[in-house]
Amino acid sequence: MGRRVLLAGATGLVGRECLAQLTADPSVSEVLALVRRAPDPGTVLHRKLHVLQVDFEQLGLHARQLAADQVLCALGTTMRRAGSREAFRRVDYDYPLALARLARRQGARHFLLVSALGADPGSRVFYNRVKGELEQSLRALDYPSLTIVRPSLLLGERDEFRAGEQLAKRLAWAVPRRYAPVRASDVAAALTGAAREDLPGLRVIESAAIPRR
Repeated sequence: MGRRVLLAGATGLVGRECLAQLTADPSVSEVLALVRRAPDPGTVLHRKLHVLQVDFEQLGLHARQLAADQVLCALGTTMRRAGSREAFRRVDYDYPLALARLARRQGARHFLLVSALGADPGSRVFYNRVKGELEQSLRALDYPSLTIVRPSLLLGERDEFRAGEQLAKRLAWAVPRRYAPVRASDVAAALTGAAREDLPGLRVIESAAIPRR
């Protein structure tokens, strides 16, 4: 039997890439995608893919359905979309941590997280502080394996235009590798590769260490 992977954030920039890579991986037998909205009627799903519609505010109601070997979390929002610090923290801290706790109780052995460059629980920058606090809380759980990927600015096909991202693309050649933008597909490859290796212990992959394809 192959790995059963639970994927949260499957409709996001990195999550979409992870979904494509996981379903193409012969060592993965099933992908359980947690989504807020059910797929449109008539949508053809990959044979490995199972979709579970959930309210992340009531995630505990689905606890028994969260059994998986590995959990890949690409949940995240922006301050603009969230509308407030409290709403941002709920999506980027509360939901991932609740998922990690519930999945561990169901037997998950490896949690893999999309974090961010500069994540630090002591940061004065709210975004970086929340990301760092989540990493800190995840380390306190008893996962045999924990992988954290900290990408810089993400590049990819978004649903919305971002002027800053377009500027970053043009200036990428002049930016030190540590801060250089990284494709969402490369971030996904780092995550799915770490899941495939399934090494024990803590593994932190900084943006500069993400292989560019």
